[in-house]
Amino acid sequence: MATPSSKVTVLESPPNLAVLFAKAAVTGRGRGGALPDTHLARAGVRVDAGNLAEYARVCRLPLSDVLPATYPHLLTFPLQMALMSDRAFPFGMAGLVHARNRVDVLRPVRADEPLDLEVWAERLARHRSGATADLCASVTVGGEEVWRSRSTYLSRGATAPDGAPAADVDVAVGDLERPAATWRVPDDAGRRYARVSGDVNPIHLSGLTAKAFGFKRAIAHGMWVKARVLAALVNRLPDAFTADVGFRKPLFLPSTVTLSTARVGGGWDVAVRNATAGTEHVVGTIRPL
Repeated sequence: MATPSSKVTVLESPPNLAVLFAKAAVTGRGRGGALPDTHLARAGVRVDAGNLAEYARVCRLPLSDVLPATYPHLLTFPLQMALMSDRAFPFGMAGLVHARNRVDVLRPVRADEPLDLEVWAERLARHRSGATADLCASVTVGGEEVWRSRSTYLSRGATAPDGAPAADVDVAVGDLERPAATWRVPDDAGRRYARVSGDVNPIHLSGLTAKAFGFKRAIAHGMWVKARVLAALVNRLPDAFTADVGFRKPLFLPSTVTLSTARVGGGWDVAVRNATAGTEHVVGTIRPL
């Protein structure tokens, strides 16, 4: 949550993601310096039932009166994008890589509860390929924190300040050799998730727009892959848990991938890999809280 030295700006409505992506494209040069201490917030946010139903369909989740573990990310992501698209943020958006995401579900969150959202950036760190920053989010209901997340973004070629800590983007999993499921991921998976999430980053939409950013084909959203993993385990998860994943190699569209799982410590280790080459796309751990 906000610290006494932080500046909290409360927004009345969610920022427009398409506008923010366009803004980021023209303000990316010449950035640097420290992370801003601004916190962005929204109060009393109500979940749109139609959007939730479409999200469940796109991510292969059962429709329920309890929010999927990854759904609050859709609500907080526009606020995070507003932070990252501002020139006060040290990294330009072009080429920014979502390297890791941790979600903590502190208790089941009902779809009809009014949600207070808050996001901020912290922990500028050095990485062998550049620098990382964490975009944090917290969801509260009546003053009780019910959900939180931490997304680590890598900016290749960026420089962290002297004395910055080492980046922490790796998630360690055990032996996961035997696939539990095989998924065929269609070429429109990025566009379908973009429509429901608002995340219209061009690298996910088509081969043509992805090539403009150096990718040979469009790539799947990492948070869509994470949601698919949790959907596969939805009836075997506790009420309170943490799901921590590392996004490794891009999942190009279309692709066939495998999901491997193993029971560990009352939770799960998971891995999504290319079915032919074995390339790891997402690895992670799910543990009870």
